[in-house]
Amino acid sequence: MLKRVFDIVFSAGWLIVFSPLLLVVAILVRLKLGSPVLFIQERPGLRARPFRMVKFRTMTDELGPDGELLPDEQRLTSFGKFLRSTTLDEFPEMWNVLLGDMSVVGPRPLLMRYVSRYSPFQARRMEVKPGVTGWAQVNGRNLLSWEEKFALDVWYVDHRTFWLDMKIVVMTFFKVFARSGIDAAHGGAVEEFKGSSRN
Repeated sequence: MLKRVFDIVFSAGWLIVFSPLLLVVAILVRLKLGSPVLFIQERPGLRARPFRMVKFRTMTDELGPDGELLPDEQRLTSFGKFLRSTTLDEFPEMWNVLLGDMSVVGPRPLLMRYVSRYSPFQARRMEVKPGVTGWAQVNGRNLLSWEEKFALDVWYVDHRTFWLDMKIVVMTFFKVFARSGIDAAHGGAVEEFKGSSRN
């Protein structure tokens, strides 16, 4: 209950305080990347229940000669890389927190197609609501392997407390300010999770 109260107060306050910044980013996204401004995608939530996560878009809709979308790394612009490295693209996710689909702190919601690829151990990350930030994000973020991320996610599931959440929130601000944990070689893009042989 305390966690949910914190989520509501924090997300509502965040959306109000940063509304001018959200408006500026929305205008810049529209000018530089076109419409729609928001990227909405189905992600697995608590117990893998799907929900529609909202972010600022960071990629173009460029098509290849075959009429298919180009690979992500080719559609990710320098502006998109900036949004990702500063986590500005994730600011609208506070709306998902306010609705109750996400929490401020929890394992990051990944792609729906990953759910069937999880080992039983990795699937435990879905025993709690996904978060805007999490234990893996403040301990390496994109520089971690998938196995390391999942191990940190499950550690959080087993050790979560309100005070651990507060620690993660504070650590997140420092990490974001320092732009720490971004894999510059991939511009913030993450290699797809193909599954693991580990249990």
